[in-house]
Amino acid sequence: MLTPQDELLCHQLPTTFDHVQQSDLRWTERVVLYGFDTTGSVSIMTGMARYPNRNVTDAYAMITVDGKQAHVIRMSREIGGRYDGLGSWQVGPYRYEVVEPLRKVRATLDDNEHGIRLQLDFDAEFPAYEQEPAFFRTRGRVREDARRYYQNGRVTGWVEVEGRRIDIDPDTWWFGRDHSWGTRHGGGGGSLAEGDGLQPSEIPDGVLYYMGIFEFDDELVHFAQRETADGQRWHFEGNVLPRIDSGAAIVPVVDATHELTFREDFRIVSGGSFTVRSADGQQREFTITPVSDFWPGIAGYDHYRGYASGLWKGPFWSDGFTADLTDTQDLKQAAMLSETFCRVESAGRVGYGLVEMVFLGRNERYGYQGYGA
Repeated sequence: MLTPQDELLCHQLPTTFDHVQQSDLRWTERVVLYGFDTTGSVSIMTGMARYPNRNVTDAYAMITVDGKQAHVIRMSREIGGRYDGLGSWQVGPYRYEVVEPLRKVRATLDDNEHGIRLQLDFDAEFPAYEQEPAFFRTRGRVREDARRYYQNGRVTGWVEVEGRRIDIDPDTWWFGRDHSWGTRHGGGGGSLAEGDGLQPSEIPDGVLYYMGIFEFDDELVHFAQRETADGQRWHFEGNVLPRIDSGAAIVPVVDATHELTFREDFRIVSGGSFTVRSADGQQREFTITPVSDFWPGIAGYDHYRGYASGLWKGPFWSDGFTADLTDTQDLKQAAMLSETFCRVESAGRVGYGLVEMVFLGRNERYGYQGYGA
């Protein structure tokens, strides 16, 4: 079936854009915007995803206030024959627009019954940069085959929750975004049921995945690593990026180490440092001080309150709620993937950033014995 995207001169297969090359139900394309007020206690995560082999497009917005409450709206619709335009996509009252490719995007949530609205205009301050390809097999099957790019920038706009409007001051807010596509593993569509009669997934005795995105006036430092329970690295990426249009080169990161502390209730960073070595021989140490935490699982990355991103909910569906982030037992349902906004210090400089983490099972370095402790 022809779609508006078939007008573009970017076909790579002798077929149309209404489907992807494979039928794997985990195939997902996702966009995300995330940011926080460095002088206050409000954070935002919002985005949308498309599941072509599930006939589903969904979207969400989550506003976290004072680390105690997460105000959430989740929406889903059938793709069917209702294809969006060339530069914008919509799920009910939610719209995501590419205003200028790799430079400017906009997210808008109009009036709705759940009391959350927003308009976010993102303007790039650093170039978009690619993730290292993530391709892994297990038992002969593709476990993960995904690509992603990241970008940091300034956001203007506002959010409204429970009748309170919060205007965004681009000078005091930190914002980033990413865009991913491919066969996912884990949260965000990669762990959804695919039918009966499948062999259960492999469960490692322990895993530590972390990512840092640290922004300073003159550079952005990004690194991500996946480790076994014994600290063996099995996937790594990283770059030091100059400001956009500076003409300076991007420098690869070749190594990252960590010395971290964790909360008592969850394996989420409470402090510590990362040391990063880049290809030009520089070594940078980053000391982090957490400002606020948030959990994508609440917004749909995990099964929570009867829903997960990618599930079929009919031609159109939405819900809204406020999650109590002080309820530890409730939060454990969605706490596998954590995000921590941080103040970052390095060589006398102060910046801000994000630490993303999945930390489960045994870990020799930090003394955790297994999934129960």
